[in-house]
Amino acid sequence: MKNTLRQIFHSSKFVVGFLIFVGLLAVIFIYPVFHPGNPLDMIGVGTFAKPGTYVSLYDSVTTQTQVLKLPEAADKRLAKVLSDEDRVKIVNYLTAIEVDVEGLDYSDTDALLEAWRANYDESLKPKGMTKAERNYYKRLNNSLNSMGSQGEMIVTEKDPSGEEKQMAVIGTEDYVNVKDVANTKNLVFGTDNFGRDVLKELVSAAKTSIQIGLIAGTVATFIGLLLGLLSGYVGGLLDDIIMFITNIFTVIPSFVLLILISYSIGQDKRGAPVVALVIGLTSWTWTARSVRSQVISLRNRDHVNLSRLSGHSLGRILLTDILPYIASYVVMAFILQVSSGILAEAQLSLLGLGPKTTEVPTLGLMMNWAMLYSAHLNGSWWAYFPVIFTITLISFSLNLMNTGLDQVFNPTLRD
Repeated sequence: MKNTLRQIFHSSKFVVGFLIFVGLLAVIFIYPVFHPGNPLDMIGVGTFAKPGTYVSLYDSVTTQTQVLKLPEAADKRLAKVLSDEDRVKIVNYLTAIEVDVEGLDYSDTDALLEAWRANYDESLKPKGMTKAERNYYKRLNNSLNSMGSQGEMIVTEKDPSGEEKQMAVIGTEDYVNVKDVANTKNLVFGTDNFGRDVLKELVSAAKTSIQIGLIAGTVATFIGLLLGLLSGYVGGLLDDIIMFITNIFTVIPSFVLLILISYSIGQDKRGAPVVALVIGLTSWTWTARSVRSQVISLRNRDHVNLSRLSGHSLGRILLTDILPYIASYVVMAFILQVSSGILAEAQLSLLGLGPKTTEVPTLGLMMNWAMLYSAHLNGSWWAYFPVIFTITLISFSLNLMNTGLDQVFNPTLRD
Protein backbone atom coordinates (compact mmCIF):
# COMPACT_ATOMS: atom_id res chain seq x y z
CA MET A 1 0.00 0.00 0.00
CA LYS A 2 2.79 2.43 0.90
CA ASN A 3 4.59 1.68 -2.34
CA THR A 4 1.37 2.23 -4.30
CA LEU A 5 0.72 5.58 -2.61
CA ARG A 6 4.32 6.59 -3.26
CA GLN A 7 3.91 5.83 -6.95
CA ILE A 8 0.62 7.74 -7.09
CA PHE A 9 2.06 10.89 -5.52
CA HIS A 10 5.08 10.70 -7.79
CA SER A 11 2.73 11.29 -10.73
CA SER A 12 2.88 15.01 -11.50
CA LYS A 13 -0.55 15.00 -13.16
CA PHE A 14 -2.23 13.35 -10.18
CA VAL A 15 -0.52 15.73 -7.73
CA VAL A 16 -1.56 18.84 -9.68
CA GLY A 17 -5.16 17.63 -9.98
CA PHE A 18 -5.23 16.60 -6.33
CA LEU A 19 -3.90 19.99 -5.14
CA ILE A 20 -6.46 21.88 -7.26
CA PHE A 21 -9.31 19.78 -5.90
CA VAL A 22 -8.12 20.05 -2.29
CA GLY A 23 -7.72 23.81 -2.75
CA LEU A 24 -11.32 24.05 -3.93
CA LEU A 25 -12.49 22.01 -0.94
CA ALA A 26 -10.50 24.27 1.41
CA VAL A 27 -12.21 27.38 0.01
CA ILE A 28 -15.61 25.69 0.18
CA PHE A 29 -15.25 24.85 3.89
CA ILE A 30 -13.20 27.86 5.12
CA TYR A 31 -15.01 30.73 3.36
CA PRO A 32 -18.39 30.19 5.14
CA VAL A 33 -16.59 30.36 8.51
CA PHE A 34 -15.58 33.99 7.85
CA HIS A 35 -18.69 34.88 5.81
CA PRO A 36 -21.62 33.07 7.45
CA GLY A 37 -25.23 33.42 6.41
CA ASN A 38 -27.70 32.07 3.91
CA PRO A 39 -26.21 32.29 0.39
CA LEU A 40 -29.73 32.82 -1.01
CA ASP A 41 -30.35 35.99 1.05
CA MET A 42 -31.07 38.96 -1.19
CA ILE A 43 -28.81 41.82 -0.16
CA GLY A 44 -29.54 44.00 -3.19
CA VAL A 45 -32.81 45.41 -4.45
CA GLY A 46 -31.53 45.86 -8.00
CA THR A 47 -30.13 43.16 -10.26
CA PHE A 48 -26.57 42.44 -11.40
CA ALA A 49 -24.62 44.92 -9.25
CA LYS A 50 -21.08 45.18 -10.60
CA PRO A 51 -18.13 43.69 -8.68
CA GLY A 52 -16.46 46.17 -6.33
CA THR A 53 -16.59 47.75 -2.90
CA TYR A 54 -19.87 49.44 -1.98
CA VAL A 55 -20.01 52.26 0.59
CA SER A 56 -23.12 53.49 2.38
CA LEU A 57 -23.75 57.03 1.14
CA TYR A 58 -25.79 57.80 4.26
CA ASP A 59 -22.94 56.78 6.58
CA SER A 60 -20.29 58.49 4.45
CA VAL A 61 -22.09 61.83 4.89
CA THR A 62 -21.63 61.67 8.68
CA THR A 63 -18.05 60.34 8.46
CA GLN A 64 -15.20 62.75 9.18
CA THR A 65 -13.82 64.13 5.92
CA GLN A 66 -10.35 65.17 4.78
CA VAL A 67 -9.65 67.83 2.18
CA LEU A 68 -7.49 66.47 -0.65
CA LYS A 69 -6.54 68.69 -3.58
CA LEU A 70 -6.03 66.13 -6.32
CA PRO A 71 -5.20 67.80 -9.66
CA GLU A 72 -6.70 64.97 -11.72
CA ALA A 73 -9.97 64.75 -9.75
CA ALA A 74 -11.99 67.08 -11.99
CA ASP A 75 -10.79 65.36 -15.17
CA LYS A 76 -11.66 61.93 -13.81
CA ARG A 77 -15.07 63.19 -12.72
CA LEU A 78 -15.78 64.48 -16.21
CA ALA A 79 -14.35 61.38 -17.93
CA LYS A 80 -16.65 59.19 -15.82
CA VAL A 81 -19.69 61.06 -17.11
CA LEU A 82 -18.42 61.48 -20.66
CA SER A 83 -18.41 57.99 -22.20
CA ASP A 84 -17.13 57.14 -25.67
CA GLU A 85 -20.72 57.16 -26.94
CA ASP A 86 -21.27 60.63 -25.46
CA ARG A 87 -18.12 61.92 -27.18
CA VAL A 88 -19.34 60.67 -30.55
CA LYS A 89 -22.77 62.24 -30.01
CA ILE A 90 -21.20 65.59 -29.05
CA VAL A 91 -19.35 65.64 -32.38
CA ASN A 92 -22.58 64.65 -34.15
CA TYR A 93 -24.38 67.56 -32.47
CA LEU A 94 -21.67 70.02 -33.45
CA THR A 95 -21.84 68.72 -37.02
CA ALA A 96 -25.65 69.06 -37.02
CA ILE A 97 -25.42 72.75 -36.09
CA GLU A 98 -22.75 73.23 -38.78
CA VAL A 99 -19.72 73.70 -36.54
CA ASP A 100 -16.38 72.82 -38.14
CA VAL A 101 -15.15 69.72 -36.27
CA GLU A 102 -12.22 68.96 -38.54
CA GLY A 103 -9.17 68.19 -36.41
CA LEU A 104 -11.24 67.79 -33.23
CA ASP A 105 -9.89 64.81 -31.26
CA TYR A 106 -12.48 62.60 -29.55
CA SER A 107 -10.04 61.69 -26.77
CA ASP A 108 -9.11 65.33 -26.01
CA THR A 109 -11.61 66.02 -23.22
CA ASP A 110 -10.67 69.68 -22.75
CA ALA A 111 -10.97 70.53 -26.46
CA LEU A 112 -14.23 68.60 -26.77
CA LEU A 113 -15.78 70.38 -23.77
CA GLU A 114 -14.57 73.75 -24.93
CA ALA A 115 -16.25 73.26 -28.32
CA TRP A 116 -19.39 71.97 -26.62
CA ARG A 117 -19.76 74.84 -24.16
CA ALA A 118 -19.03 77.41 -26.85
CA ASN A 119 -21.66 76.10 -29.25
CA TYR A 120 -24.39 74.25 -27.32
CA ASP A 121 -27.69 76.10 -27.24
CA GLU A 122 -30.72 74.47 -25.65
CA SER A 123 -33.07 76.52 -27.80
CA LEU A 124 -31.64 75.25 -31.09
CA LYS A 125 -33.57 72.63 -33.00
CA PRO A 126 -31.18 71.11 -35.55
CA LYS A 127 -32.78 69.71 -38.68
CA GLY A 128 -33.61 66.01 -38.41
CA MET A 129 -33.02 65.83 -34.66
CA THR A 130 -35.88 64.35 -32.63
CA LYS A 131 -37.18 65.69 -29.33
CA ALA A 132 -35.80 62.63 -27.52
CA GLU A 133 -32.34 63.38 -28.90
CA ARG A 134 -32.59 67.05 -27.86
CA ASN A 135 -33.60 65.93 -24.33
CA TYR A 136 -30.57 63.62 -24.27
CA TYR A 137 -28.25 66.53 -25.06
CA LYS A 138 -29.97 68.63 -22.42
CA ARG A 139 -29.36 65.97 -19.76
CA LEU A 140 -25.77 65.57 -20.92
CA ASN A 141 -25.19 69.31 -20.65
CA ASN A 142 -26.61 69.39 -17.11
CA SER A 143 -24.38 66.48 -16.08
CA LEU A 144 -21.28 68.14 -17.50
CA ASN A 145 -22.08 71.43 -15.79
CA SER A 146 -22.61 69.75 -12.42
CA MET A 147 -19.44 67.70 -12.71
CA GLY A 148 -17.34 70.60 -13.79
CA SER A 149 -18.44 72.92 -11.01
CA GLN A 150 -16.43 73.45 -7.83
CA GLY A 151 -19.40 74.17 -5.63
CA GLU A 152 -20.78 72.47 -2.56
CA MET A 153 -23.62 70.05 -1.91
CA ILE A 154 -25.83 70.59 1.11
CA VAL A 155 -27.31 67.42 2.60
CA THR A 156 -30.43 67.79 4.71
CA GLU A 157 -32.61 65.44 6.74
CA LYS A 158 -36.06 65.68 8.28
CA ASP A 159 -36.49 65.65 12.05
CA PRO A 160 -39.51 63.96 13.72
CA SER A 161 -41.52 67.17 13.35
CA GLY A 162 -41.06 67.12 9.58
CA GLU A 163 -38.75 70.13 9.40
CA GLU A 164 -35.57 69.85 7.36
CA LYS A 165 -32.26 70.60 8.97
CA GLN A 166 -28.79 70.73 7.49
CA MET A 167 -26.94 67.45 7.94
CA ALA A 168 -23.66 68.14 6.13
CA VAL A 169 -22.01 70.30 3.50
CA ILE A 170 -19.98 68.30 0.99
CA GLY A 171 -17.40 69.96 -1.21
CA THR A 172 -15.78 68.59 -4.35
CA GLU A 173 -12.48 68.25 -2.46
CA ASP A 174 -13.91 66.39 0.56
CA TYR A 175 -12.86 62.74 0.90
CA VAL A 176 -13.57 60.01 3.44
CA ASN A 177 -11.50 56.96 4.35
CA VAL A 178 -13.46 53.85 3.42
CA LYS A 179 -12.32 52.18 6.65
CA ASP A 180 -14.00 54.93 8.66
CA VAL A 181 -17.41 54.42 7.04
CA ALA A 182 -19.70 52.35 9.25
CA ASN A 183 -21.19 50.19 6.49
CA THR A 184 -19.22 48.92 3.52
CA LYS A 185 -19.59 45.74 1.47
CA ASN A 186 -16.98 44.17 -0.77
CA LEU A 187 -18.67 42.21 -3.55
CA VAL A 188 -15.87 40.40 -5.35
CA PHE A 189 -18.24 39.02 -8.01
CA GLY A 190 -21.08 41.52 -7.56
CA THR A 191 -24.68 40.32 -7.24
CA ASP A 192 -26.86 38.14 -9.44
CA ASN A 193 -30.30 38.71 -10.93
CA PHE A 194 -31.91 38.39 -7.48
CA GLY A 195 -29.46 40.76 -5.76
CA ARG A 196 -27.56 37.95 -4.02
CA ASP A 197 -23.81 37.88 -3.33
CA VAL A 198 -22.43 35.82 -6.23
CA LEU A 199 -19.24 34.76 -4.39
CA LYS A 200 -21.09 33.44 -1.33
CA GLU A 201 -23.61 31.76 -3.64
CA LEU A 202 -20.82 30.27 -5.76
CA VAL A 203 -19.03 28.72 -2.77
CA SER A 204 -22.26 27.13 -1.53
CA ALA A 205 -23.19 25.99 -5.05
CA ALA A 206 -19.80 24.35 -5.58
CA LYS A 207 -20.19 22.47 -2.30
CA THR A 208 -23.67 21.22 -3.25
CA SER A 209 -22.59 20.23 -6.76
CA ILE A 210 -19.60 18.28 -5.44
CA GLN A 211 -21.90 16.52 -2.95
CA ILE A 212 -24.24 15.63 -5.82
CA GLY A 213 -21.28 14.34 -7.81
CA LEU A 214 -20.02 12.23 -4.89
CA ILE A 215 -23.46 10.69 -4.23
CA ALA A 216 -24.09 10.04 -7.92
CA GLY A 217 -20.59 8.64 -8.39
CA THR A 218 -20.95 6.34 -5.37
CA VAL A 219 -24.33 5.00 -6.53
CA ALA A 220 -23.24 4.51 -10.15
CA THR A 221 -19.92 2.90 -9.20
CA PHE A 222 -21.54 0.56 -6.66
CA ILE A 223 -24.23 -0.62 -9.09
CA GLY A 224 -21.77 -0.99 -11.96
CA LEU A 225 -19.24 -2.78 -9.78
CA LEU A 226 -21.78 -5.21 -8.31
CA LEU A 227 -23.37 -6.10 -11.64
CA GLY A 228 -20.00 -6.27 -13.40
CA LEU A 229 -18.55 -8.64 -10.76
CA LEU A 230 -21.56 -10.97 -10.84
CA SER A 231 -21.88 -10.91 -14.62
CA GLY A 232 -18.19 -11.47 -15.29
CA TYR A 233 -17.58 -14.16 -12.67
CA VAL A 234 -20.82 -16.17 -12.64
CA GLY A 235 -21.52 -15.99 -16.37
CA GLY A 236 -24.24 -18.10 -17.91
CA LEU A 237 -27.86 -17.09 -17.59
CA LEU A 238 -27.11 -14.43 -14.97
CA ASP A 239 -24.60 -12.85 -17.33
CA ASP A 240 -27.16 -12.85 -20.13
CA ILE A 241 -29.81 -11.20 -17.94
CA ILE A 242 -27.45 -8.54 -16.59
CA MET A 243 -26.06 -7.74 -20.02
CA PHE A 244 -29.58 -7.60 -21.48
CA ILE A 245 -30.53 -4.96 -18.89
CA THR A 246 -27.24 -3.15 -19.44
CA ASN A 247 -27.74 -3.09 -23.21
CA ILE A 248 -31.23 -1.65 -22.79
CA PHE A 249 -29.84 1.20 -20.68
CA THR A 250 -26.99 1.62 -23.18
CA VAL A 251 -29.30 1.87 -26.21
CA ILE A 252 -31.45 4.54 -24.54
CA PRO A 253 -29.33 7.72 -24.18
CA SER A 254 -28.71 8.14 -20.46
CA PHE A 255 -29.28 11.90 -20.54
CA VAL A 256 -32.68 11.49 -22.20
CA LEU A 257 -33.60 8.95 -19.54
CA LEU A 258 -32.31 11.32 -16.89
CA ILE A 259 -34.51 14.14 -18.24
CA LEU A 260 -37.62 11.93 -18.29
CA ILE A 261 -37.10 10.68 -14.74
CA SER A 262 -36.33 14.14 -13.38
CA TYR A 263 -39.39 15.62 -15.06
CA SER A 264 -41.66 12.85 -13.72
CA ILE A 265 -40.49 13.42 -10.14
CA GLY A 266 -41.70 17.01 -10.06
CA GLN A 267 -40.06 20.23 -8.87
CA ASP A 268 -41.24 20.03 -5.25
CA LYS A 269 -39.65 16.61 -4.66
CA ARG A 270 -36.39 17.26 -6.51
CA GLY A 271 -33.95 17.96 -3.73
CA ALA A 272 -30.19 17.70 -4.26
CA PRO A 273 -29.95 14.09 -2.90
CA VAL A 274 -32.84 12.97 -5.14
CA VAL A 275 -31.21 14.48 -8.23
CA ALA A 276 -27.90 12.83 -7.29
CA LEU A 277 -29.63 9.47 -6.87
CA VAL A 278 -31.35 9.78 -10.25
CA ILE A 279 -28.04 10.64 -11.93
CA GLY A 280 -26.37 7.64 -10.28
CA LEU A 281 -29.16 5.26 -11.30
CA THR A 282 -28.83 6.25 -14.97
CA SER A 283 -25.03 6.32 -15.37
CA TRP A 284 -23.75 2.92 -14.20
CA THR A 285 -23.81 1.03 -17.51
CA TRP A 286 -20.30 1.74 -18.80
CA THR A 287 -18.82 0.91 -15.39
CA ALA A 288 -20.64 -2.45 -15.36
CA ARG A 289 -19.44 -3.37 -18.85
CA SER A 290 -15.85 -2.38 -18.09
CA VAL A 291 -15.75 -4.25 -14.76
CA ARG A 292 -17.26 -7.33 -16.43
CA SER A 293 -14.49 -7.41 -19.04
CA GLN A 294 -11.86 -7.08 -16.30
CA VAL A 295 -13.41 -9.89 -14.24
CA ILE A 296 -13.65 -12.25 -17.23
CA SER A 297 -9.87 -11.96 -17.66
CA LEU A 298 -9.37 -12.82 -13.96
CA ARG A 299 -11.91 -15.54 -13.19
CA ASN A 300 -9.85 -18.44 -14.57
CA ARG A 301 -6.55 -17.51 -12.95
CA ASP A 302 -4.85 -20.00 -10.66
CA HIS A 303 -5.51 -18.18 -7.39
CA VAL A 304 -9.20 -17.89 -8.21
CA ASN A 305 -9.47 -21.57 -9.15
CA LEU A 306 -7.66 -22.52 -5.96
CA SER A 307 -10.07 -20.44 -3.88
CA ARG A 308 -13.02 -22.04 -5.69
CA LEU A 309 -11.66 -25.56 -5.05
CA SER A 310 -11.16 -24.66 -1.39
CA GLY A 311 -14.92 -24.13 -1.09
CA HIS A 312 -14.86 -20.39 -0.52
CA SER A 313 -18.16 -18.57 -0.96
CA LEU A 314 -19.00 -16.41 -3.95
CA GLY A 315 -18.82 -13.23 -1.88
CA ARG A 316 -15.39 -14.09 -0.49
CA ILE A 317 -13.98 -14.94 -3.92
CA LEU A 318 -15.25 -11.67 -5.37
CA LEU A 319 -14.04 -9.55 -2.46
CA THR A 320 -10.67 -11.14 -1.75
CA ASP A 321 -9.53 -12.76 -4.99
CA ILE A 322 -10.91 -10.50 -7.73
CA LEU A 323 -11.76 -7.06 -6.32
CA PRO A 324 -8.19 -6.23 -5.15
CA TYR A 325 -6.94 -6.75 -8.70
CA ILE A 326 -9.41 -4.27 -10.18
CA ALA A 327 -9.45 -1.82 -7.24
CA SER A 328 -7.34 0.75 -9.09
CA TYR A 329 -9.73 0.65 -12.04
CA VAL A 330 -12.73 1.04 -9.72
CA VAL A 331 -11.15 4.13 -8.12
CA MET A 332 -10.58 5.67 -11.56
CA ALA A 333 -14.13 4.84 -12.59
CA PHE A 334 -15.43 6.49 -9.40
CA ILE A 335 -13.50 9.70 -10.13
CA LEU A 336 -14.93 9.84 -13.64
CA GLN A 337 -18.42 9.15 -12.32
CA VAL A 338 -18.11 12.05 -9.86
CA SER A 339 -17.04 14.39 -12.66
CA SER A 340 -19.87 13.14 -14.90
CA GLY A 341 -22.37 13.59 -12.05
CA ILE A 342 -21.40 17.25 -11.58
CA LEU A 343 -21.70 17.93 -15.30
CA ALA A 344 -25.03 16.05 -15.51
CA GLU A 345 -26.48 18.19 -12.70
CA ALA A 346 -25.36 21.35 -14.49
CA GLN A 347 -27.02 20.18 -17.71
CA LEU A 348 -30.24 19.26 -15.92
CA SER A 349 -30.41 22.57 -14.08
CA LEU A 350 -29.84 24.51 -17.29
CA LEU A 351 -32.99 22.83 -18.60
CA GLY A 352 -34.89 23.71 -15.42
CA LEU A 353 -34.92 20.11 -14.16
CA GLY A 354 -32.37 20.46 -11.36
CA PRO A 355 -32.86 20.62 -7.58
CA LYS A 356 -35.44 22.90 -5.97
CA THR A 357 -34.40 26.53 -6.31
CA THR A 358 -35.64 27.44 -2.81
CA GLU A 359 -33.30 25.13 -0.88
CA VAL A 360 -29.66 25.36 -1.94
CA PRO A 361 -27.87 26.80 -4.97
CA THR A 362 -25.94 24.58 -7.38
CA LEU A 363 -23.58 25.48 -10.19
CA GLY A 364 -26.20 24.44 -12.72
CA LEU A 365 -28.91 26.53 -11.07
CA MET A 366 -26.66 29.60 -11.10
CA MET A 367 -26.15 29.11 -14.83
CA ASN A 368 -29.90 28.70 -15.27
CA TRP A 369 -30.65 31.95 -13.41
CA ALA A 370 -28.03 33.86 -15.40
CA MET A 371 -29.47 32.53 -18.68
CA LEU A 372 -33.10 33.26 -17.76
CA TYR A 373 -32.27 36.88 -16.89
CA SER A 374 -30.02 37.38 -19.97
CA ALA A 375 -26.81 38.04 -18.07
CA HIS A 376 -24.84 37.02 -21.18
CA LEU A 377 -26.66 39.66 -23.24
CA ASN A 378 -26.45 42.64 -20.87
CA GLY A 379 -22.74 42.24 -20.10
CA SER A 380 -23.12 40.85 -16.56
CA TRP A 381 -20.22 38.41 -16.97
CA TRP A 382 -19.76 38.00 -13.21
CA ALA A 383 -23.10 36.13 -12.97
CA TYR A 384 -21.99 33.23 -15.17
CA PHE A 385 -18.25 33.32 -15.95
CA PRO A 386 -17.09 32.37 -12.39
CA VAL A 387 -19.58 29.47 -12.50
CA ILE A 388 -18.22 28.22 -15.84
CA PHE A 389 -14.66 28.56 -14.52
CA THR A 390 -15.52 26.63 -11.32
CA ILE A 391 -17.17 23.78 -13.24
CA THR A 392 -14.18 23.64 -15.58
CA LEU A 393 -11.72 23.67 -12.68
CA ILE A 394 -13.50 20.85 -10.83
CA SER A 395 -13.77 18.67 -13.95
CA PHE A 396 -10.19 19.45 -14.95
CA SER A 397 -8.80 18.49 -11.52
CA LEU A 398 -10.75 15.22 -11.37
CA ASN A 399 -9.81 14.21 -14.91
CA LEU A 400 -6.18 15.13 -14.25
CA MET A 401 -6.22 12.89 -11.16
CA ASN A 402 -7.72 10.08 -13.24
CA THR A 403 -5.07 10.49 -15.95
CA GLY A 404 -2.33 10.37 -13.31
CA LEU A 405 -3.76 7.18 -11.81
CA ASP A 406 -4.05 5.63 -15.27
CA GLN A 407 -0.37 6.30 -15.92
CA VAL A 408 0.56 4.69 -12.60
CA PHE A 409 -1.54 1.54 -12.95
CA ASN A 410 -1.36 1.07 -16.73
CA PRO A 411 2.22 0.08 -17.66
CA THR A 412 1.67 0.82 -21.35
CA LEU A 413 1.17 4.53 -20.57
CA ARG A 414 4.30 4.97 -18.46
CA ASP A 415 7.16 6.97 -19.86
